[in-house]
Amino acid sequence: MIWGVLQFPGSCDERDALNACQLAGEDARLVWHGDTDLSGLDGIVVPGGFSYGDYLRAGAIARFSPAMEAVASFAAEGGPVLGICNGFQVLCESGLLPGALLTNESTRFICRQGDLVVGEADSIWTRGLTPGETLSIPFKHQSGRYFAPPDLLAEIEENGQVAFRYAPGQNPNGSLGDIAGVVNREGNVLGLMPHPEHAVDALTGSTDGLRLFRSPMEAASG
Repeated sequence: MIWGVLQFPGSCDERDALNACQLAGEDARLVWHGDTDLSGLDGIVVPGGFSYGDYLRAGAIARFSPAMEAVASFAAEGGPVLGICNGFQVLCESGLLPGALLTNESTRFICRQGDLVVGEADSIWTRGLTPGETLSIPFKHQSGRYFAPPDLLAEIEENGQVAFRYAPGQNPNGSLGDIAGVVNREGNVLGLMPHPEHAVDALTGSTDGLRLFRSPMEAASG
């Protein structure tokens, strides 16, 4: 599989995402935010960082980039799309995922290793994982509090769209339902606040993130 990793002005984790794709045994290349040609790509990663400096609102400007228009079409055709942290915010702003990411309840930036519990979502991104198992993944964000109105939140839960939750007692931001990541109804678009691309080397304490990056490749070969 060949992955395209978007690069916006202000992105800071695109190289880490590129490295994670390659460590997972896949090929990857950077895609500038002004590009609209995604031909030859099998999947897209919208990385973390501070696209456009988070001016106005996190992800609100990046969602208007030409590349995101192409990503929307790519996702509509069933292509796998992963949004990490700021990428999750961009996908929500774009309407590719439900809900929104608000400022942490503490209003402070948090950065620490934490545990994620795999949810029940049926997604190509989680088929290599077991519902209920725990992954050790770094958290680092200031606007990661997942929110959805009551009716939408109930719909997300009923449809099995919760891909990851913060482990009991480890919710760092006040996210409703301890939600750390969700998928779209079709299961090909995933957004999560924690950073799996920073959990790919045993020297940093965990390689659990590699399992998420390998899951689409395993699903394609299976």
